[in-house]
Amino acid sequence: MPLRITGPQGLRSMTLCLRPASATIPTAPALQPLVQKATLTQREKDKLRQMKIDPYRWQLAQNRRNANLKRRAELTQERAGSWGDPVHGVTTPFVESFDSAGQSAESEVRRDDEGKPLEASHPLPTSPHVLNYQLSRTELEEAIEESYQLMKPVPGVTGQSQLDPKLAKQQADPEAHEQRHQKAMEALKRITALENGSSRDRRHANIRRIVETFGRHNTDDKVRQKALTHDQEERTKKIRGGPDTGSSEVQIAILTAKIRTLAKMHAAPKGNKDKHNKKNLRLLLHRRQKLLKYMERKERGSGRWEHMLETLGLTPATWKGEILVR
Repeated sequence: MPLRITGPQGLRSMTLCLRPASATIPTAPALQPLVQKATLTQREKDKLRQMKIDPYRWQLAQNRRNANLKRRAELTQERAGSWGDPVHGVTTPFVESFDSAGQSAESEVRRDDEGKPLEASHPLPTSPHVLNYQLSRTELEEAIEESYQLMKPVPGVTGQSQLDPKLAKQQADPEAHEQRHQKAMEALKRITALENGSSRDRRHANIRRIVETFGRHNTDDKVRQKALTHDQEERTKKIRGGPDTGSSEVQIAILTAKIRTLAKMHAAPKGNKDKHNKKNLRLLLHRRQKLLKYMERKERGSGRWEHMLETLGLTPATWKGEILVR
C-alpha cells in the first residue's frame, strides 16, 4: 500500500500519495531526435488506389515518371559537361596554339604505334609576326633591308679592301653580294624561328600574343564594356601609357599558358613522380582561381569577361569549388 502524507491543518482535503513508478511503462529518452515523415492524406491515398485499379491511368503516371527521370539524367549530364575540368577547362584552339607559340597552323593529333593518325586535325590561330628574341617580322625585314643597302657595292668605286685585292674584287661583284645576302637572310630566319627555340622562348612569345589578344589597350574598342559610374568614367579617361600587361584577364591567360605546360608534363608517362612540378601546378591553379573569382565579382556580364572565357575555354570548375590535382 502506498505511503500517504497528510497535509497541514488548513488543507485537510488534500493528501499527497507517493506511488512507485511502474516498470511496464517505457520511459522516453531525454533528448529524442525529431524525425519528420511525409504522410499521404486520405484523398491522395484514394487517388493512388484508383490509379492502380485503372491500368490506363497507372501506365500514364509511370510514363510521366520515366520521362521525368530521363530528363533529370540528361540535365545532370549536361551540367557535368558544362562544369568542365578544373585544370584544363574546355580546350580551345587558342589554348592549343600555346604549344607552338602560334607558329603551327594545324593541331597535333594522336597517333597509334604505327604512326597512323587517330583523329583529324583542325586549324589553329597563328601569329607569324611573332619571332624569337622579342623581335617582330617587320623589325627583322627592316633590318635586313637596311643591311642590304649598307653592304651593297657602289658602282665605280674599287679598292674597298686595300690589303686583299681578291677580296676587294669579290666585294665589288653584285652577284657575290646577292649570294651573301641570301645566306645571311637564311641564317637570320633560322635564328629567329620559334620552332628552333626553347620552351622559355615559346613562353615569352605566348606572353606577347596574350598581351595583344587580351590587353585592354586593344580590347577597349572591340568588346562590350561594363556600365561605369561617374567616378569610374572620370578615372578611365586617362590614356594608357603602353601595352596592358597587368589587367586580370592578361594575368589569367598567362597563368593558363603555364598551367598547360605543367599539366602536359604531369600527364607524361612518369610525370606523376615529379613532385616539385606538381606542387607548382597546384599553386598556379589556386592563383588563377583567385583572379577568376575577383574578375567574376568585378566584370561578370561584361564583354571582357565573356571574351576571356570563350577564348581560353574556362569553365566554372576552374574557379568554383575545390581544385584537386591527381
